[in-house]
Amino acid sequence: MKYIIEHMEEGFSEWVILEYTQIIKEVGKENLVLTSLPANTTEKDIPERLISLGLQWTTKECVEIDNRLDKSKVCLLDPAAETDLVPEDASKYEYFVFGGILGSHPRIDRTGILRKKYGFAGKRLGSLQMTTDTAIRTTQKIVQDQIKFEDIKFIDYPEIKYNKYESTEMPFRYVLDKEGTPILPEGMLKLIEHDAEQSIDDLLLE
Repeated sequence: MKYIIEHMEEGFSEWVILEYTQIIKEVGKENLVLTSLPANTTEKDIPERLISLGLQWTTKECVEIDNRLDKSKVCLLDPAAETDLVPEDASKYEYFVFGGILGSHPRIDRTGILRKKYGFAGKRLGSLQMTTDTAIRTTQKIVQDQIKFEDIKFIDYPEIKYNKYESTEMPFRYVLDKEGTPILPEGMLKLIEHDAEQSIDDLLLE
């Protein structure tokens, strides 16, 4: 399985760097590709932390990688799709495409650009907004681990405490680990604590 993120933002915020770092660690550098970066992008524009992890990236659109994708083998994770992703989809698709904006709040339907432009088959991951790393983690559990969506343990809009007196409600759905704790990218909690004076929107778009 290969996971493709159409990077539809300018630059890389610290939030995005942490998410992409976590995704590479979980799916492997060979299974993640960032596509559609601005045409003038060079390696100097990619954060060193991601380069050191072997991040694959290109200014080409997702359909142009791997000698042009067979669209019948591509699944677009689309909040507007009518059906949810199921374990049986593992035999149908080889590529899973994410709009790169699953972490935006409020939701912006930029995934619709991919839907209209390429006509990929679309599948949902439930009805609630997820961060990009959560969406890929969920997809991996369904198509690789063969776990049904309804059997994955989630928490919605968790309250993340960053000290004894203060906390932030995260406006997303997260996968829970075996201890019942929301899975966040390594370093994300410190980022939230450090930027406690900023809104979640500021963190995402910084």
